[in-house]
Amino acid sequence: MSGEYDVAVVGGGLLGSAIAWGLGRLGKSVAVLDEGDITKRASRANFALVWVQSKGLGMPAYTVWTVRASEAWSRLASELKQQTGLDVSLQQNGGFHLTLGEDEFGQRTELVKRMHNQAGAADYRMEMLPASEVKKALPLIGPEVSGGSYCPLDGHVNSLRTFRAFHTGFKVFGIDYFPERPVSAITKSGGEFRLTTPKGELRAAKVVLAAGNANQTLAPMVGLYAPMGPTRGQIVVTERTMPFLPHPLTTIRQTDEGTVMIGDSKEDEVDDRTLKHSISAVMADRAQRMFPHLARLNVVRSWAGIRVMPQDGFPIYDQSETHPGAFVACCHSGVTLASNHAFEIARMVAQGALEPELVGAFSASRFGGSGAANNSGY
Repeated sequence: MSGEYDVAVVGGGLLGSAIAWGLGRLGKSVAVLDEGDITKRASRANFALVWVQSKGLGMPAYTVWTVRASEAWSRLASELKQQTGLDVSLQQNGGFHLTLGEDEFGQRTELVKRMHNQAGAADYRMEMLPASEVKKALPLIGPEVSGGSYCPLDGHVNSLRTFRAFHTGFKVFGIDYFPERPVSAITKSGGEFRLTTPKGELRAAKVVLAAGNANQTLAPMVGLYAPMGPTRGQIVVTERTMPFLPHPLTTIRQTDEGTVMIGDSKEDEVDDRTLKHSISAVMADRAQRMFPHLARLNVVRSWAGIRVMPQDGFPIYDQSETHPGAFVACCHSGVTLASNHAFEIARMVAQGALEPELVGAFSASRFGGSGAANNSGY
C-alpha cells in the first residue's frame, strides 16, 4: 500500500465499489480498503431491486434522488457491459407490490395517496390497480390477490454480477483493491489523510467512508456523524422454473437464471448466522398465495443478511468541515442508488465538494443532538 492516492474509499461493498468505480472513470487514482469476504456484506445478501415506488415518504428529496437513480441505471448497465463484457441483466419494465385481501389493498391505496400528496416529491406515476388489471400483466396470480400498486420505473438486476462488474472495472481503471484491510484509525496531517490498517498505513488526499454500518464508528474520526440502525432480513430461493414473472414484485422476483427469490422480513437483530424458519414459512406462504404454482417448487437455499440502515431509513451524504476532503455515504438501497453513486457522488467527490442541495437534504445534521452538532459542522 505504498504511495499516495487521490482518494481512499473505505468499504468495498456495492456502495463503495460504485463510488470507487466512478472515481476511476474520472481518471482519479483510487484505493479501496475493504474487510474482504469476512465482512457481513449486504452486497451479497440483498434482493437486487432497482426500486422507486413507496420510497421517500417523509423525505420528498429522496423520491427525487431515487427517480434520478432509476433513470440512470440503463446508462450504468451499458457502460459496465462495454467495459467488462458482463451483462448485469437489468430489467426495467415496471414493478408491482401485490396485496392480499381488501384490508391490505386499502392500506396500500392510502400509502399511494400520501406519497402523491407530498410537496416537492417526484412524480413516479405509482398507481393502484385492481386484481383484474394486475392479472393482465401477471396472469398466474391467485384468487386472494386483491390488486396492488404499479410503478413503471421499477426493475431489478443481477446484483452479484453488478458487484463483480465493478470489481472487474477496478482493474481496467487501475484502481487498487486491498482486502483484509479494515480501517482502525484515520488522521489528517500535512494536507493528507493517513488510514491505519492491520497491514500498514495508506495515504490519500481525500477519503470516502462507504463502510456500511461501520461508518458509525469511522465517521467521528473525521468530524462526521453517521447514526445507523441495522436490521436483519431473510431470503428464500427456489429451484429454477418456467418464466412466469415478467415484472418484479416488492417481495418476489424471478432471476435471469430462472430461480425465484422471496424476501419479506425485517428483524431488529444483527446476527446473520442463523435462520428463523417460522419467518421463512410466513414468507413462503404469502408467496404461494400470490402465485399458487410456487407451492410445487423446492427451496434450494435460504439465508439471513444484515441491512445497512441509517436510523431513519434515509441516506446520509455528508462532508466534513473539520477535516476537509472527508466524505461519508450511507444508504439502504445500494442497488437502486448505484448509478447515482457511480455518476453523481463520484463526480462531487472528485470536484472536492458535495452539492448544497444534496447536503441540505441528506446531511446527518437532520438527526440533531450532540453527535450531529459536534461532528458534522452543519
